[in-house]
Formats: sequence, structure tokens, C-alpha cells
Amino acid sequence: MRQSALVTVAILAASSGAHAGGVERSTQSVAILFEEGRYAELSFGRFAPDVSGTVGGGAISSGDMAGDYNSWSLGYKMDIGDRMALAVILDQPIGANVNYPGVPALGAYPLAGSTATLTSSAITALLKYQFENNISVYGGLRYETVHGEVSLPSVGGYTLDTNHDSELGYVIGVAWEKPEIAARVALTYNSAITHTLESLEFGAAPGTFETEVPQSVNLEFQTGIAKDTLLFGSIRWVDWTAFVIDPPFYPAPLGNLVDYAGDRTTYNLGIGRRFNDNWAAAVTVGYEKADGAPTGNLGPSDGMKSIGLAATYTMDNMKITGGVRYVDIGDATTNPPISGVFTDNSGVGVGIKIGYTF
Repeated sequence: MRQSALVTVAILAASSGAHAGGVERSTQSVAILFEEGRYAELSFGRFAPDVSGTVGGGAISSGDMAGDYNSWSLGYKMDIGDRMALAVILDQPIGANVNYPGVPALGAYPLAGSTATLTSSAITALLKYQFENNISVYGGLRYETVHGEVSLPSVGGYTLDTNHDSELGYVIGVAWEKPEIAARVALTYNSAITHTLESLEFGAAPGTFETEVPQSVNLEFQTGIAKDTLLFGSIRWVDWTAFVIDPPFYPAPLGNLVDYAGDRTTYNLGIGRRFNDNWAAAVTVGYEKADGAPTGNLGPSDGMKSIGLAATYTMDNMKITGGVRYVDIGDATTNPPISGVFTDNSGVGVGIKIGYTF
């Protein structure tokens, strides 16, 4: 339980109010598979971004166009005999909440009054098998549901509403552990999931299009570096260039409604410390390189830097963790014909996790 508290505080410090490339809302960590015994956890998070840009050489401002959002996850893990473990995770892998303030008018920002929301939910079932040589393998299935709505008054009154489409993907991975020094390295592949969405555009034009929630690779690692001190981190690559939203009636001269010029690799590194039987804390830094390419107007950011803090209080079989994370959201220029310039943006995320070992 005491080592488990360090791992929990490390994870929340790195992920509080997750904000990374694309429309990511979950890092798809498999750490729950390595909890001791029978274990359940419930997490809540909130991220408050402040993102604004200008056109006309800075004369016209968009106002804050990135809405706050909440996230949650629920996980359960149990052992099956001496060598196997089963985990079930519910989370929200992707999402977006765009709301350009104001109304379309002469002299207003070109996208004033535009909104876009993307919601998702997923249930992932994972099975792990532990070999005698500290190597384990794991894998399972992810069942994911997505839904989107868009309103762009200044683009000919364009609107989009999709059905809730559910599709299946898979997860595979391998891990190495050395418990005596709290060391673990886990490499996880998450498959792409292709959704076929039924759409209604302009409120009257039905159609169908496909979009792919992209594949990703996670490398999660940790090791004890001194008594009650844990070094931890992660490297996550996501194939965001495969994520394209191109409904059949969106005006062709404007290109795709949503796409990304490059994939993203996100790095997190931190250190955790257990002070006594009840308290542990961690600090983490995060980095995602900007690629410098123009972005879409529904996601005007390019790279990020972050710092996170978290603390865990352990009481008998329960641990309660709270965390906060500050994100410096990277500057971006959006695609023509609008070509907005977005600079000096940031966000603050908070999270809480309650874990219980049976």
C-alpha cells in the first residue's frame, strides 16, 4: 500500500486536467494493472484553458474560445490466481469544447459565434499474465463511443450533428518489474479505432463519413532512487495525422473540418516522495514539441509545457490524491483564410482520485 501511494500520486501529478496534442483527454495508462490485490479507483478532473487569438495584425481578438471541461474515469482490478490479473477501465479518451464568443458581425472575429463539441466514452478490459522472470504481458479490448456537433455561422450557416457511433479496438503490451527497487517499465500499444458516423449537415443534408481515433504507443517507467523516493515518467506517441474529420457537405475550398499536420510525442518526468505512513507528494514536468505548422481553427495550439503537483493521503486501505497542473499552451497560427495568431495561452487543471484496496 505504501509503495502504491507513491505510484498513485505520481500518475495524478502528471495527468491532472490532461491537455496534450490533438483532442486527447486520457493518457490511457495501464498502471492500474500493477496495483496490489483487489483494487478500485474513481477519478475526477477539470481543465480550465484560456486560449485567444487575433487577426488583422492584432486589431480583432477572438476572446477566450476554449471552454472548460470535466473528465472522469473509473477502474477496477482483481487478481486471478497467482499470475493473472484483470482490470476494467471506463474513461473519456478524446473530447473538445470550442466556443468562440460573440456573434457574427462586421468587425467581429471571423469565427464569432462558432461552437464545436466532441464527446467520447470507452470501456477497456485488460488481462495480464506474470511470468517468473519479472516479465508480464497484457492485452485486451476497448469499446469506444464518439459523438460530435459543430455550428459555424460565418461559414454559410454550416452545422453538423452526428450519431453516437461505437466501435472496437485492442490493446497489447509488455512490462518488466523489479519490485525490490520499485522499478517498472511498461510498453503499451493502443490500436486505431475507425468510426463510421451518420451525419446531418446544414440541418437537412444526411450523409456518412469515417474518422479514425488514432493509434498510440505509451512507454511508462518508474524506479526507486532512494529510500521512499520514486523517479517516474512517460513517453506517449499518438498518430494524430490519421485523425481527420471531413463530412461530405463541408465546403471543399476550406479543406477538412479538422485535421493535424503532425503526430505528437508527449514527455512527462517527475519525482515522488513518501514522507511518512500517511503522506506522499510528487512534482512533474511535461513537454510536447511544437511543429510550427498552421493548425485548425477548432484547435489553435501547437505544443505545450507543464508542471504538476500532487499529494496523497493514505488511511488504512484508502488513498486520496489531489493534484494541480499548470500548462503553457504553445503558440499557433491557424489555417487560411482566417490565419489567426494565438499566443500567450495557458490552462490550469485539477484532479482528485480515490483508490481503495479490498
